[in-house]
Amino acid sequence: MERFARLLDALVFTPARLGKLRLMQDYFASAGDPERGWALAALTGEIAFAAVKPMQIRALALERLDEELFALSYDFVGDLAETVALAWPQRPAQGAVPALAAIVAALTATTREDAGSLLERWLDLLDPTGRWALLKLVTGALRVGVSARLAKTALAEQWRVPLDEIEQVWHGLAPPYEPLFSWLEGRAPRPDTAGRPTFTPLMLAQPIEDEELARLDPAAYRAEWKWDGIRVQLVARGGRRLYSRTGDDVGPAFPEITAALPEDAVLDGELLVVRQGAVAPFNDLQQRLNRKTATPKMLRDFPAWVRLYDIIEEAGEDLRALPFDARRARLEAWYRRAPRPLFDLSPLLPFSDWDELGRLRDGARERGIEGIMLKRGDSPYLTGRPKGPWFKWKRAALAVDAVLMYAQRGHGKRSSFYSDYTFGVWREGELVPVGKAYFGFTDDELRMLDRWIRAHTIERFGPVRAVEPALVLEIAFDSVHRSTRHKSGLAMRFPRIHRIRWDKPAAEADTVEALTPLVT
Repeated sequence: MERFARLLDALVFTPARLGKLRLMQDYFASAGDPERGWALAALTGEIAFAAVKPMQIRALALERLDEELFALSYDFVGDLAETVALAWPQRPAQGAVPALAAIVAALTATTREDAGSLLERWLDLLDPTGRWALLKLVTGALRVGVSARLAKTALAEQWRVPLDEIEQVWHGLAPPYEPLFSWLEGRAPRPDTAGRPTFTPLMLAQPIEDEELARLDPAAYRAEWKWDGIRVQLVARGGRRLYSRTGDDVGPAFPEITAALPEDAVLDGELLVVRQGAVAPFNDLQQRLNRKTATPKMLRDFPAWVRLYDIIEEAGEDLRALPFDARRARLEAWYRRAPRPLFDLSPLLPFSDWDELGRLRDGARERGIEGIMLKRGDSPYLTGRPKGPWFKWKRAALAVDAVLMYAQRGHGKRSSFYSDYTFGVWREGELVPVGKAYFGFTDDELRMLDRWIRAHTIERFGPVRAVEPALVLEIAFDSVHRSTRHKSGLAMRFPRIHRIRWDKPAAEADTVEALTPLVT
């Protein structure tokens, strides 16, 4: 556990991607099994402990700490695990510091009633860094700046194995991944996942601007709408799975889509909510995302649909090496062979030049379309985001001037700063919230915003500060939708801070009336 704790601590304080990769490579190469396998599972979000909840950790801390002292410490630090790790009044305890594998085994086997005593003993045995790592592990909130793909990239670079090969076997394996490490180290053949519903890394598009587009040959590219849903892969091979673009299994939230998957095909498409042939706003799809199950009411009120882009495999034949035009012909032939309930084909858009395509794109906002996808007719299906074959030509972002209302501390290296912001617009002299943003500013701007928030706080609600309504933020966003969760009745899609309007009086910020005509 101590070595895993040092790894997490180093990852937090290493901002550079290459630095994080080196830290993980060294750890995976030198740590033994099964320790490194459980560490990999933690970094990729593949383990969870149902017996431990944040409220239990808080309760443990309050058994040893004064409640007001804990509240003040939590407010200052801004992170539960770090607060408890630093403030924990350690008592003498017998025994050695447990290994990571022993902790995982004990928490997996324990009940919620007994988990507290286990945690209490371990917290007494560990130093502050170990306590912090333990609490991050058991809550599943590592927040050390490492994505699942970056952790897999560390494996690929350490053992010089293509990343897509690791991705292709990943879903056929389980923690602590001993067959994976045996293969990477050359002690065993590649794990056999044939006939299993494993994930194939998706091909992604590069963004493109008008100037770069003008240098391309329109005749070489095929155009499709860029729909405002989530990209998915549908796998019917030894079972049925619905994967997100990052390889997460989202099938339990969309059982009707999984059930409708035909046998022996791997498809690429966009998951949407569709009513009577019309694509609903992304906000409707979001009602079903990140859920473990779908209730009958959700199935009825938010009917799921998949618009198909590509076919990756058919009847066991890998089609990725074929050019896009050939794969498209195979997809159309497959689609025509039988009824395909809950699926349709993404239409190809005829165009003669970029100006004509641009006019189509600019007129599509009211239909909930984000922009246009461009795909070279001769492009194979390549893993990742290669430059040249596929582009996404998004419509221009919308913008609004909003007033900062609330601020909350971030996580990881931002836990000392107020970096998560809620902003609003005016309605009849009152500010009403329309969205939240936590990116779009530089580190220098973050420090300036943090100082301003601390100096202009007017009220506190736990970790949240209400601030004086005096700072205007220019917010860029993709679209705005009706929302019953917001007092304004509106919610933005992909809001980000475009710039800080230190110069603009808050009274001159935008209104609900100005946003309403933009609702899709």
